[in-house]
Amino acid sequence: MTKQPNWKKHLVAALASGFLAINTVVAFAAPVELSLEESIKMALNSNPAIKIADADRKSAELQINIAKGGKLPALTLEHSDNLAHSGADSDTDFVNSISLKLNLYSGGKTESDIATAKLKLKVTDSVVAQSKQKIKLDVTNDYFTILAAKNTVKVSQEAVDQMEAHLKNVQSQYSVGTVAKSDVLRSKVELANNQQKLIKAQNDYDLAVSSLNNVVGLPLATEVQLKDELKHETYTLSLIESINYALSHRPEVIQEDYNIDVAKETIKYAKGGRLPDISATAKTGWHDRDFPGADNNNWSVGLLATWTPFDSGVTNAKVKQSDSGLIKALEQARQTKDSVQLDVRQAYLNMVEAEKRISTSQVTVEQAEEDFKIQQVRYSAGVGTNVDVIDAQVALTTAKTNYIQAMYDFNTSKANLIKAMGVPAE
Repeated sequence: MTKQPNWKKHLVAALASGFLAINTVVAFAAPVELSLEESIKMALNSNPAIKIADADRKSAELQINIAKGGKLPALTLEHSDNLAHSGADSDTDFVNSISLKLNLYSGGKTESDIATAKLKLKVTDSVVAQSKQKIKLDVTNDYFTILAAKNTVKVSQEAVDQMEAHLKNVQSQYSVGTVAKSDVLRSKVELANNQQKLIKAQNDYDLAVSSLNNVVGLPLATEVQLKDELKHETYTLSLIESINYALSHRPEVIQEDYNIDVAKETIKYAKGGRLPDISATAKTGWHDRDFPGADNNNWSVGLLATWTPFDSGVTNAKVKQSDSGLIKALEQARQTKDSVQLDVRQAYLNMVEAEKRISTSQVTVEQAEEDFKIQQVRYSAGVGTNVDVIDAQVALTTAKTNYIQAMYDFNTSKANLIKAMGVPAE
C-alpha cells in the first residue's frame, strides 16, 4: 500500500521557509540613509500630531460655512397627519406646507458669528504651524542625539583600543621585570572601565536611533545612516533681532492676537441682543381630509420683527461678561509675549555659551592628545608612571567627550532658538 504524503508537514515546512525568507530579507535590508531635511519631511508627512491638527483646521473651516448659513434662506418642508375626535364624531386632516425664511437683520450677530469663525480658522492655522515646528524640533534634537552618540561610541572605542595597546606594552615590560604587577592590574581595570563605557555608549546610540525612527514613522528596529555630521554653523542674528522676529512670527503670539479679535467680536454679538431681529417669510400649504392632503391651497408672505426691550438685565450681563473676556485675552497676549521673549533669550544664551565651549574644547583635545603621546613615550622609556599614562588617556577621552557635548549643545540650542522664534517648519 502506497503511503500518502503528510500534507500538514508540507504546509508547516512551506510556512517556515517563507518566514525564514522574509526574515532574511529584513536582516540584510540596506540601512535607510537620511539627511536632517529628509527626516523632517518624513515626520511632517506621517506624524499623528500633524494629522490631528489638520483635522481641527478642517473643522474650523467648515464652521465658517455654518456661520454663513445665517445670512442665507432656509427652506422647510412639513407634513402632518391629524385625527380629531369630538363626541361621536371623528375627523381627519392631512396638512402639507412649504416655508421659506430669510434673515434680513440680526443686530450684527450673524456678521459677528462669521467674523469669529474666520478668526478661529486663523487661530487653527497657527496651531498647525506650531505643531509642525514642534515636530521639526523633536526630529532635529533626535538627529543630533544620534550624531553625538555615534561620535561618543567612536571616542569610547578609541579609548578601549588605546588601553588595549597600553596593556600589551605593560605586560611586555612586566614579563622582563621592568614594571610591577600592580601596573598590569591597574591597566586591566582601566581597560574594563573603558569597555563598560563603550557598551553604554552603543546602547545610547541604539536608543537614539529608535527615538528618531518613532518620530519620522519608521519601524523602531530600522537601521539608519545619517548623511549629516555635527558641525558648527555660525548664527548671524543678534538677540534683539531674534526677539523681534519671534514677536512677529511665533504661532503662540499670533494666536493670542487673533483671540483678542475674537473677544471683540464676542462683545459685538452680545450687544446685538439689544437690537431687533428682522426676517422675511413666505409660506404655502395644502390640507385635506383625504391623504395626502393636496387640496385647499393657501399661502402667505410677510415680515417678522422680534425685539426684546427688557430681558431682566440678561443682555447687559452678557456684554459685561464679554468685556471681561477681552481683558483676559489682552492679559494672556501680554503674558505670552513675555514668555516668548524669555524662551528666545534662554535659547540664544545657551547657544552662545555652547559656542564658546566649542573653541576651548577643541584646543583642549589637541593638548590632551599631545600629552597622551608624551606620557606613552615616557612610560616606554622608563621615566614615566603607569598612572601618568592612564590619567592622560582619561583626560583625552574627557576632552573629546566635552567637545562632542559642546557641539551637540550648540546645535540643539540653535534648533530650540529657531523654534522659539517661530521660524516656519517648511
